[in-house]
Amino acid sequence: MLCHKALHVSFRRYSSSFKNSTVLRKPNFDLKNIIINSEKYKDAIIRRNTPELIQSLEYVVTRRPIEIELTNKINTKKHERSKLSEVMKELKSNAPIEIKEKLAKAKSELKLLETERDELSQTIHEHAESLPNLLDATVPKNTLEGDIVKFINCASEEDAERSKPKSKLDHKSIGEKLNIMNFNTAARVSGSSWYYLTGDGALLEQALIQYGFSKARVNGYTMVTPPSIVKNEIVNACGFKPNDQNGEQQVYQLTNDNLSLIGTAEIPLGAYHSSSTFPSTQNYPIKYVGVSRSFRAEAGARGSDTKGLYRVHEFTKVELFHFTTPDKASQELEDIKNFQISIIEDLGLSAKMINMPSSDLGAPALKKFDCEAWMPGRKGWGELTSCSNCGDYQSRRLGIKYEDSKDENKLKYIHTLNGTCVAVPRLIVAIIEQFYDPATESILIPEVLRQYMDGKERIYQN
Repeated sequence: MLCHKALHVSFRRYSSSFKNSTVLRKPNFDLKNIIINSEKYKDAIIRRNTPELIQSLEYVVTRRPIEIELTNKINTKKHERSKLSEVMKELKSNAPIEIKEKLAKAKSELKLLETERDELSQTIHEHAESLPNLLDATVPKNTLEGDIVKFINCASEEDAERSKPKSKLDHKSIGEKLNIMNFNTAARVSGSSWYYLTGDGALLEQALIQYGFSKARVNGYTMVTPPSIVKNEIVNACGFKPNDQNGEQQVYQLTNDNLSLIGTAEIPLGAYHSSSTFPSTQNYPIKYVGVSRSFRAEAGARGSDTKGLYRVHEFTKVELFHFTTPDKASQELEDIKNFQISIIEDLGLSAKMINMPSSDLGAPALKKFDCEAWMPGRKGWGELTSCSNCGDYQSRRLGIKYEDSKDENKLKYIHTLNGTCVAVPRLIVAIIEQFYDPATESILIPEVLRQYMDGKERIYQN
């Protein structure tokens, strides 16, 4: 027998199990492509700072030929069994004992070969599933620093830092002073990193949601209100891991129910067309905008990020999601990025758009842009939006295909993209800290939001 169990590694950082799936079929990974592009996968693994996954890549590369060899042996053994069965059928009771013994031996050997091959196939599959996506050629070569591609409402980082901080107070201090948020009561009711928005604080949240939805609709997005609880296999298929690399909880899972609270509407939006095929007549892109409550355990968060609204366990987010063909995906990432820029421009926030480094890319992403705003209260820059091109990483796991009208209607995997439309708490942080006027003790409301806030120009103490 061929030995394939010698290599044991920890490969479950990005992997998930479909053995007990009730929704999704087992993903079909392109092992030939992985082997051909093994050096590119190795580069993606190293630049993502996940060197432990190199062993998974090596397992696929070295064990796949063994799997093929086993399959060939199985086919040969099946042919032998078939021939012996035909002889037995012809001779019936007159068949010599030697033929019976050969048939019994062939069946036994076939069973052993199939068991060995199936076990190997499953292990190869799990290692392949653990691999991250490749990296787009335009991802910065510096693995730790991104490239600023645009400044928004400012000329430079120094310009933003110099022009905006009119107060040394952070958004938490300002919000509590104006009675538009309450953290102490939330801590008593729910624990740390929860909050109440009250009065104009709650109104500001709704204004941001309505503004985001309205702008997305004008730009051709179909509105969706998705579920906030999904099956664990859906979370896994979208590339979200329950725990971070330190083993700390990141996703809220419902005990004994095989369900999780979503960390973003990207998950249910991505799964909307799971286990389906788009017809050749379908026009692309298919664009959805969804609003949901989002839940993140953030167990590893420390320091200033845990103060106020910047990093919380529950929040409202409006999310963008695209289904498209491979030839259109790169341009659509640019389109999502430009849409996000227009939102920040509308709100008047000083920010920068960054082509993110590989170390900041999750397993599904080929490429990612983040928009960061200057937040004086944090004495630094904070993320407002993110958008990613995930290629066929999610669609392979979710089972989403399309008929390629340009290639004899062959079935291929759709490509997916996602992006933030409105991450409510982060925008509230930026609006408060950039637009608070200590002289009047009020917050200037961005003009595009005023129609959703009873025409108010400023937020004063409730």
